[in-house]
Amino acid sequence: MSADATRGRKLVRRRRPWRSAAFLGVLATVLAACGNENGQNSLDPKGPVAEKIDNLFLPVLFVAILIGVAVTIATVYVAIRFRQRPGRPDNPKQTHGSAPLEIGWTIVPALILAVIAVPTISTIFELAERPKGPEVLKVDVTGKQWWWEFSLPKQAMADKQIVTSTELHIPAGTKVLLRLHSDNVIHSFWVPELAGKKDVVPGRTNELTIEADEPGTYLGACAEYCGLSHADMRFRVVAQPMADWEAWRDGQLEGPAKPWEGEIQDLTATKYQCTNCHLFDDSSKATYGPNLTHLASRTTFAGGVYEVDRANLTKWVMDAPSMISMNAKDCRQPPPATCVGMPSFTKNTPKGQPVMTQADADAIVSYLLGEK
Repeated sequence: MSADATRGRKLVRRRRPWRSAAFLGVLATVLAACGNENGQNSLDPKGPVAEKIDNLFLPVLFVAILIGVAVTIATVYVAIRFRQRPGRPDNPKQTHGSAPLEIGWTIVPALILAVIAVPTISTIFELAERPKGPEVLKVDVTGKQWWWEFSLPKQAMADKQIVTSTELHIPAGTKVLLRLHSDNVIHSFWVPELAGKKDVVPGRTNELTIEADEPGTYLGACAEYCGLSHADMRFRVVAQPMADWEAWRDGQLEGPAKPWEGEIQDLTATKYQCTNCHLFDDSSKATYGPNLTHLASRTTFAGGVYEVDRANLTKWVMDAPSMISMNAKDCRQPPPATCVGMPSFTKNTPKGQPVMTQADADAIVSYLLGEK
């Protein structure tokens, strides 16, 4: 076999891995673009705020694609046109440069950026406008580790707040001003179909406006790494017709479905000291964990990871750390101990507290579900 043939075969062998890698890269890109069924598609806006972002993104994306294609074609052309060839010197003829070309590739990108800057800056100011008027719903949002607390202002009929977690109910077609807070680390509030991201920073109040055109459930998540259960820090925005939202509001202003007294009070306040973190009979902010007064009205819990049903709640009450990542080893004593998350009541229980029995867990879950 000739030396040229041998060298040719070696070149083919070297090229095959690169071809395979290129093919896999293109295939992965195509598959990643196929479908989005997780309910968090920023390219499918369901409200005016998200539409403004989408209307800015798509033209800029189109311009970027054109520039990218042009640069790629030019790169491939130059690579082929001026590739090394037998009989041609490796060192091409040196030139001083071209003033028209240098001026052109400086001015053209500057002009493109200037044109893009006009709608970008305009959109930024539009999104920063604070909605006004009595019809605007104001909600305080607090990022916890690892769940979201939503607090609606005091309602005149009951003179008390509505405090819930994991699910934010809003009237469809109504502007909602979110005042974002954090009492621990930096989070990022994001409902892709309704608005862009907004950081939630300790010691600072940021604002974000959302609005849903139609009734529906819109999924959100924390978009800033915030600890062990960051990936499980989800929430839902439930947009309802005004009449349905008012019915939900009135239900939240009522007391618990069952009075917090007798056995359930002894279990949660004394035996297992659940009230160190949670409230069971009031619509206000708890000291540490979510307010559980109206847990049965929610569809999910634990950062939106689990459905609200007896099986999930029973397992959670008895051994929450087995269901979601948390600093369980630091939770053997109730707050103000420096722990993050709910302790286990089946093993490594808080100091001085008994292991939870199945009967006690059933009683607590029945109360949370409002079963009489």
